[in-house]
Amino acid sequence: LLIAKLDRLSRNASFIFALRDSGVDFVCCDMPDANTLTVGLFAVLAQHERETISKRTKDALTAKKARGAVLGTPANLTDEVRQAGLLVRQQNARQHAGMRQATALITSRRAQGVSFRQIAGELNALGFTARRGGTFNQKQVQRLYERLPIVSKSHISE
Repeated sequence: LLIAKLDRLSRNASFIFALRDSGVDFVCCDMPDANTLTVGLFAVLAQHERETISKRTKDALTAKKARGAVLGTPANLTDEVRQAGLLVRQQNARQHAGMRQATALITSRRAQGVSFRQIAGELNALGFTARRGGTFNQKQVQRLYERLPIVSKSHISE
């Protein structure tokens, strides 16, 4: 792996060492002859710099807020914008191939009388992931089921 500078690879020393320990060889263009000691020192310095930048940024934002400044863009928080965001998230969820497959499984298993908790376990065991990459839980499965257009909700008791 060829990188311009070590801190461009990561500002997390443990990540850099884990990368090296996993057998990935990398060369920094700004220090092509760097050994483990040099890489270690620069990795720790890069991590310290990241932490320092983070602290200064947080302190500056806290001070600005204390002076009465409004952080963020309140214009982005209108009801119209929130509704538009909701519609986009819903459309993305409907178009996600894994969610369509999961929904088909949920429908099939509910027709067989399987509980939402058991279905969540099955989805996780089969390697399905929720929209943002996490695991399924009972409530997520129930919500997906309830959003289906042709579902009779009279027998949902969990």
